[in-house]
Amino acid sequence: MSLTIGDPAPDFTSTDQNGQPIKLSDYRGKKVVLYFYPKDDTPGCTAQACSLRDNYASLKAAGYEVLGVSVDDQQAHKKFTSKYDLPFTLVADTDKQVVEAYDVWKEKSMYGRNFMGTVRTTFLIDENGIISDIIGKVDTKNHAEQILH
Repeated sequence: MSLTIGDPAPDFTSTDQNGQPIKLSDYRGKKVVLYFYPKDDTPGCTAQACSLRDNYASLKAAGYEVLGVSVDDQQAHKKFTSKYDLPFTLVADTDKQVVEAYDVWKEKSMYGRNFMGTVRTTFLIDENGIISDIIGKVDTKNHAEQILH
């Protein structure tokens, strides 16, 4: 089941990089950038996170809260946020509940090998919890600009 613009964003409960529980429904009344990425501290994922970090003030000024989701654990997220001074929350989706709810856990292939992984996708969610945009072709180095324009 693929999500489309106008659909309610699936709620979830998980853990952030500090071990704190996090629920999407806690962000009702705010716009949310919910971005899914394959792996902490890899080149594309770092470029994407740094684009969001470097433009964080503009995203906040536009009314957005930023949540990053990968299947990495809390410790990996903590290291990633510390290493790159990321000012936003990373969700540890180790049980793959969130990636599956958003239908971004898919078969991928690299070097002729097939495997399951997270497809880099960003969902923009409005104040009422409705998906207002889906960015499927993410430009990792200029991701914040994609969101803001």
